[in-house]
Amino acid sequence: MASPRVFETVAAFEACIGEEIGVSGWVEMEQARIDLFAEATEDRQWIHIDRQRAAAESPFGTTIAHGYLTLSMLPRITAEAFDLKPRTTGINYGLDKVRFVAPVPAGARIRGRVALDQMVRQKPDTIRAHFTVTVEIEGGEKPACVAQAIAVYIVAE
Repeated sequence: MASPRVFETVAAFEACIGEEIGVSGWVEMEQARIDLFAEATEDRQWIHIDRQRAAAESPFGTTIAHGYLTLSMLPRITAEAFDLKPRTTGINYGLDKVRFVAPVPAGARIRGRVALDQMVRQKPDTIRAHFTVTVEIEGGEKPACVAQAIAVYIVAE
């Protein structure tokens, strides 16, 4: 697990608008995780769970992680990338844009790079932060996913 970049104040966080604010550690997208996601979401398409068929018929030569599984790793990625100390609560607010650029083969490792694009103070104790999260595949030429994510934080300063 990577050590997160720590922001002691909202002002220090805000000063980093336009910059990469952290990088998560690597996490393996093992077949067991893919299988669990398939069961949880009832998305049991063969390209994700049938190793033999994927080896024979898939253009990737193996099973691949669901795009939405990769996307679901964003909370872990952001938690590992940075820590906003005044935050008492964080809420996923939504996504503006998501692109699944390259498949994540079963067994591959991914990590995320988090850039702070914008921060808006909604109330004295509430901020809305907009991020670009780029999910890399270890050794890959292209990212697995690029997402513009939004979070709302309740802060106590």
